[in-house]
Amino acid sequence: MRSIVLSKSSLRSTLARMSTHAPLIAFVLFVLMAGSNAVAVRFSNLELPPFWGAASRFALAALLFWGVVLVQRIALPRGRALLGILLYGGVGIGLSYALIYWALVRVEAGMAGIFLGLVPLATVFLAAAHGLEELSARKVLGALVAVGGIAIIAGGGLGAGLTIPVILALVAVPLVMAEGTVIFKLFPPASPAATNAIALSVGTLVLAGLSLLVGEKWSLPAGAATWAAFGYLVVLGTMLVFYLWLFVLARWPATKTTYAFIFLPLVGVVMSVLLTGEVITPSFVLGAAVALLGVWLGALRPVPRASAAQPAPAPELAPCSDNVAATADC
Repeated sequence: MRSIVLSKSSLRSTLARMSTHAPLIAFVLFVLMAGSNAVAVRFSNLELPPFWGAASRFALAALLFWGVVLVQRIALPRGRALLGILLYGGVGIGLSYALIYWALVRVEAGMAGIFLGLVPLATVFLAAAHGLEELSARKVLGALVAVGGIAIIAGGGLGAGLTIPVILALVAVPLVMAEGTVIFKLFPPASPAATNAIALSVGTLVLAGLSLLVGEKWSLPAGAATWAAFGYLVVLGTMLVFYLWLFVLARWPATKTTYAFIFLPLVGVVMSVLLTGEVITPSFVLGAAVALLGVWLGALRPVPRASAAQPAPAPELAPCSDNVAATADC
């Protein structure tokens, strides 16, 4: 009997430790999956117009999330929670991915990833502007160092072949994505499945509207590689990635969560090496080390807490008696 009790206690202890580390595990999985998205989007853009490619991807993912909501009978958010999700879907998904898809038709995935590395820095200031988090020198320093690492990775390629509209779009991407992240934190949370179902539906409407506005042709992929990339983007690159993102964002501060974007170009380059045979340069190794240092400084380094004054010892109580007043204090 004692062994059974001990085993149950050990199981509870193991589950508690897993629950504590769950956000970090989800963070790592998000980075690995989302870091491959830019490469997959490049394949998707070979046949599908950018806005239509993004709209069809999110439409299918939204349908799958709605299926989860119906099967599990998840209650839909209302009031301020619903308003927050609608804003998050329009800004954080619709507008931000319109900019990303449009830019990825014109620049390499690694170049777009460099600008995604600015998301933590933008979040630092936007979260402070909205009163969500305090602006500290440590956060700013960490974000600047991390962005410096991304710039080292870019090397001499930064600015090559970029036009003014593309530069403006790439600069707007981190600002819009950071604002979407802050919006999500400002409103009451809801179920990740319901949140994604609604937000992706809103994002689909925004992207489909832009596609119609610019006169894109709505068609299906023809090549096997495009279908494979599109399938990856729907199931893993959207359903799993977006679920993991909201899971971490609900448990970590906005600024700390967005440090995931520092890792995305690093993973994207590795995927390019595996898929295209691209060679890793010394600047990539140095820049990756600097970026990791920035992440540690700004988000992961333990912050020493000021030692609190020792509380004064509690006064000794007189022994209880049968007196009613004295018994009330016992």
